[in-house]
Amino acid sequence: MKNIVLVLAMVLVSQLAASQKYAFVDSEYILRNVPAYEAANEQLSQLSTKWQSEVEQRFEEIAQLYKNYQAENVFLSNEMKVKRENEIVEKEKQAKQLQQNYFGQNGELFKRREALIKPIQDEIYNAISDIAAENNVAAVFDKASGMGIMYVDTKFDISDDVLIKLGYKTEN
Repeated sequence: MKNIVLVLAMVLVSQLAASQKYAFVDSEYILRNVPAYEAANEQLSQLSTKWQSEVEQRFEEIAQLYKNYQAENVFLSNEMKVKRENEIVEKEKQAKQLQQNYFGQNGELFKRREALIKPIQDEIYNAISDIAAENNVAAVFDKASGMGIMYVDTKFDISDDVLIKLGYKTEN
């Protein structure tokens, strides 16, 4: 009796699952077609390049200080050696701190990316949710995220619908 109930439950669940609608999106395609995303990425790239240059310049200055120290080492008193070494160590700490402030886990680049990119991602997510609800779609998969989907029938691709809902032109 238990086996019959279990089999009937499995059949019922499989029938419900089979009747569900699924869709997929290509998030990379969508993002390529959202001008605000491209502009935000360009802005982040410029900031990153500027900050990286600043950090590299600091480390180059430290390398030059160390090179000068090595060249003058034999002429310095022990007191001057310690003073120069401490100066180099302190400048290196400051450079590493600057690097952390710009590129660290909660650094300026992360904060700027969060401020510029997250609203775009939220807007896309809301459009996907709206379209999925309007079309009674049970699940939407992102084929760009590499979730292991081997085959996708393009008739279920709602990427263009998302772009249209957001008010952007499509590639096709």
